[in-house]
Amino acid sequence: MLEQRIQQHFVDSADLKYQSAQTLNKPIAAAIQAVLACVTSGGKVLACGNGGSAADAQHFAAEVVGRFERERPELGAIALTTDSSILTAVANDYDFTQIFAKQVRALGQPGDVLLAITTSGNSANVLAAIEAAHSREMTVVALTGRGGGRMGQALRETDVHICVPHERTARIQEVHLLAIHCICDGVDATLLGDQETNT
Repeated sequence: MLEQRIQQHFVDSADLKYQSAQTLNKPIAAAIQAVLACVTSGGKVLACGNGGSAADAQHFAAEVVGRFERERPELGAIALTTDSSILTAVANDYDFTQIFAKQVRALGQPGDVLLAITTSGNSANVLAAIEAAHSREMTVVALTGRGGGRMGQALRETDVHICVPHERTARIQEVHLLAIHCICDGVDATLLGDQETNT
């Protein structure tokens, strides 16, 4: 019984990724272009999310600053989920909905990108971060699911919305990670040339 349940997880994940390949390739390509325009002009990507999405934000920042699969010069990215003193001070002194927005207003510059991750599209602190990013003339790359929630309405035409067509959080997160890897690979392929890697 457990083995069958495990196999079903693999099948469901693979099916969603296969179905999403055609619907998400254009927004992911647009996200690559937005990140490239930002980092090649000396800008940075600020990434945020809650829970598993916070881990995805940190994963993304690590691969942009360090490397994805090939050696290249460092690029600018900051996960807004990692400074416990800022997070706890802002949540305590103001409100939890402001933990990312205050950092975006402090660190964001015109031309920077906000990578906003929420499976529901309704996380209040991520929505506040989007509003702050717009006030700083930043582009938003949004990773959502479940139809995009309130985030879908908060985005501008110049933003990029990668909305996974599924309702289940675990499946949405699995595609979010694949999208993040596609963005990192696309940036590297554009900067370094399109070559196969065996790592």
